[in-house]
Amino acid sequence: MFLVLLNAFCSILLGYSSGAKLPDPEVKIEVLKKPFVCPRKSKYGDMLLVHYDGYLESNGTLFHSSRKHANGQPVWFTLGIGEVIKGWDKGMKNMCSGEKRKLTVPSALGYGKEGKGKVPPESNLIFEIEVMEIRNGPRSHESFQEMDLNDDWKLSKQEVKEYLRKEFERHGYSANDTQNEFMVEDIFKKEDEDSDGFISAREFTYKHDEL
Repeated sequence: MFLVLLNAFCSILLGYSSGAKLPDPEVKIEVLKKPFVCPRKSKYGDMLLVHYDGYLESNGTLFHSSRKHANGQPVWFTLGIGEVIKGWDKGMKNMCSGEKRKLTVPSALGYGKEGKGKVPPESNLIFEIEVMEIRNGPRSHESFQEMDLNDDWKLSKQEVKEYLRKEFERHGYSANDTQNEFMVEDIFKKEDEDSDGFISAREFTYKHDEL
């Protein structure tokens, strides 16, 4: 998860270009389980930890399960940026931690004409997805505030370095000053557009077309 977080830190989480096109088909959403208490709901830019089972709608064949495959581990992804199929991005907004949904995903929002792996071309899919955890995405307003230690609405190299150190330790890795310095320099090279030595709130959230 830590590597995913660091990669996502230098990626853009929000925004799609729009153009004249037919509207996408819809995802059918059924809520299978919902917790009584829901302190927050998922939104675009959030990182979600999920367990899921994927079936072919045509015959009910299970083509992938996070619990039965991949060592039984749940998976992290960032909602709304195309890391997963469109059906997930469309069907998993406003979910609570502990909520379980059944998504019926048309082919156009799944793997389309090409298919993928055990999924034949033009297959409609059914997913049963349970959200285990929701975290602020690296580009969220909340994450910027967490990193901005002196509340001046810009990030210094020291503030970014301190954030990375905490992330290393939170995920069980030892903090390495040399590695941190390298990562900080790389981040500022990509994000500090005006080269003033700080990453402003605008630079932090702005969509860089080249990324």
